[in-house]
Amino acid sequence: MPQSGLRGRKAHHIGYSLSDKGVQLSVTGGENDPVDRLDLADAFVTLFALLGPQKVLLSVARLARTREAHRVRLVMAYAALAAACVGVTCTLAAPWLATFFHITPASVELAAGLVFFIYAVGLVFGIHLGHDIDEETGSLSRDGEQPGGDGFRVLLLPFIVSPLGVAAALEGSLTASNWESRGIVAGAYVAVVAIDLIAAVMFGPLLRRLHASSLEVLSRLLGILLAAVGVNLFLDGLSALGVHVASGH
Repeated sequence: MPQSGLRGRKAHHIGYSLSDKGVQLSVTGGENDPVDRLDLADAFVTLFALLGPQKVLLSVARLARTREAHRVRLVMAYAALAAACVGVTCTLAAPWLATFFHITPASVELAAGLVFFIYAVGLVFGIHLGHDIDEETGSLSRDGEQPGGDGFRVLLLPFIVSPLGVAAALEGSLTASNWESRGIVAGAYVAVVAIDLIAAVMFGPLLRRLHASSLEVLSRLLGILLAAVGVNLFLDGLSALGVHVASGH
């Protein structure tokens, strides 16, 4: 992953990779190309791997088990709108955010990796962050009758403010050299959010029929895989800071 100093110089290839599925998002250019350009397909594939339906549908399944289908669609619509706003804001405002908070792409990777690892470990041990537990029954509360209720909060970390998605948006913006490239990253982010919404609407009724035990098994399996993603992202941040990390290959 390049350091921030690379943004001000011409290079044949400038890129970064977020560890999930080994996908790389690159800004390419050359000595004869005064404006670096970001490929939309690369941006979309990267963000889809980091923020796609595979990261969201488990939370949708939990919502669908305790809510009517139209309520799930309403919550997902609000969540998708909020997620798109977060992604676009992070992408377009990244240079100012980095200056104001004195952050670098490496620090973003470290923080995102740590937060996502904690979230994944919670899944492994059956701790569902963002859910309210009824003290009398010990079950998940159902205060999601309003868009801002529990149903909305369940989707905050894995979808609306996804650590991986936010990290990708910030890094894509910080490594881009022009506003056109930042606009491409923002557009790809919105496209992935739209696909997540479509997937939730399509598969919501099916996920509603899953047995609670099946959800717990899937939750723990996904938690193990996502914990590995968080660790890889954290190690990428260390590498960007110059810390030698031995390769497993």
